[in-house]
Amino acid sequence: MTARPNRKPAENLQSLLDQICAEVDCGLNPAARDQVQFRDVLSTVGRRAYGPLLLVVGLFAISPATVVPGMTWLSAALVLVIALQLAVGKPTPWLPRGALDATISRALLVKAVNGFRPWARRIDGLLKPRLRFLTMQPFVNLIALLCVAAALITFPLGLIPFAPLAPGLAIVLFGLGMTARDGLVLSLGAAFVGGAGWLAYRLVM
Repeated sequence: MTARPNRKPAENLQSLLDQICAEVDCGLNPAARDQVQFRDVLSTVGRRAYGPLLLVVGLFAISPATVVPGMTWLSAALVLVIALQLAVGKPTPWLPRGALDATISRALLVKAVNGFRPWARRIDGLLKPRLRFLTMQPFVNLIALLCVAAALITFPLGLIPFAPLAPGLAIVLFGLGMTARDGLVLSLGAAFVGGAGWLAYRLVM
C-alpha cells in the first residue's frame, strides 16, 4: 500500500469520501475499472493515519459491499490487524498482501460513497475536538483493544443478516473520533462495542 505523496490527510468524513471518489473515479467514465482493489482505496489515507484507515474499513463493514460473501469477515480481519498494531504502538500499519489484493465492484463502491454523502455532511457538522485526552495515550491503547473486541465480535455475528452493523458502526465511530480528535465520539464507539457484545452473547447463548 503506497501513500499519495501530495494528498492532504482526511480531516473529516466528507474529505475522506472525496478522496475515495477521486481514487476510484465516481464519474460516468466508460474506461473506469469494473473492479477496485482494497489497496487502491486504502492508499487514499496513507500508511500512518490509523483513524482514517479504521474509518475506511468501518465504512466497508456497514456498506452494501458486505453483500459479497466473505466481505464482512474480511473487514473484521483488517480491523483486527490494524488495531493490534495500534495497540502495540507501531507507527506504520502493515496489511497482508492477500487483503490488499482483494477486489470489490466499483459500482457497489460508488453506490456506497454516494449513499454516505448526506450522512457525512450531518456527521461532520457535529464533530469537533472534545475530551481530547481520550485521543492520547494511554487511552489510545484502550481504543485499540475495543477495536479488537469489535472485530472478534463480528465473526460470529457475520452469520446473521445485519447483525455485524453494530460492531461496524463502532469501528466507524472510532475512526471518526481519532480523525477529528473527538473523545465524545470515541465514547459512543465504546458504547456500541458494549451493545454489540451483548447482542453476540444473546445470539450465541
